Amino acid sequence: MPLPFKTIGFDLDGTLLDTSGDLAATLNRVLAEEGRPALPLDRILSMVGRGVHALLEQAVAATGGGDAAVVARLYPRFIDTYAAHNAEHSRPYPGVVDALEALAAQGIALAVVTNKLEALTLPLLEATGMRPRFATVIGGDTLGPGTAKPSPAPILEMVRRCGGPAAFVGDSTYDVQAAQAAGVPVIACSFGFSQVPVTTLGADAVIDSYAELIPKLARISV
Repeated sequence: MPLPFKTIGFDLDGTLLDTSGDLAATLNRVLAEEGRPALPLDRILSMVGRGVHALLEQAVAATGGGDAAVVARLYPRFIDTYAAHNAEHSRPYPGVVDALEALAAQGIALAVVTNKLEALTLPLLEATGMRPRFATVIGGDTLGPGTAKPSPAPILEMVRRCGGPAAFVGDSTYDVQAAQAAGVPVIACSFGFSQVPVTTLGADAVIDSYAELIPKLARISV
């Protein structure tokens, strides 16, 4: 079915890829090196969404506390460890590839807009075979400090690069807030990492699988 969009953007973690296993393994490895206890997967996923620094701040607070110096010490270790193990368990969600191919067949530009650092995002997309599908990739640091979601800046940049009208697909409140602030319709994925029901996020539509994406996009007004 023809869609009224020139560009469709996607969040990465919890939207395009299930990266939970690699994120949890990396974080717990770094915590163990500090003599801190491991955190369960559901606790870790509740901390994901605002980038590595925010993840480490929450993890340090949850495992005995510590000041900014502790976070600063763990940060490069997390980056290096994750970079070395970022695709051991991470996989596209079921139906992602079919949905992306169907959108591309309509001439729609596809983009990734994530709060993950660009230097971690690009290798992960390459390792999972996803990079060639996207016209542009915008990481949490691509546009400089203070521009990660929920700022609308990265989604506005996506539209500038790829054209509008556009829509966005994500799994968190940061995705919904950023898209709404940018004036872009947004679809929320119920299978992602959100710790609250995605029906409460205020998205224009919710999907339970990628088989629902194109029909839901077709019902959204630009």
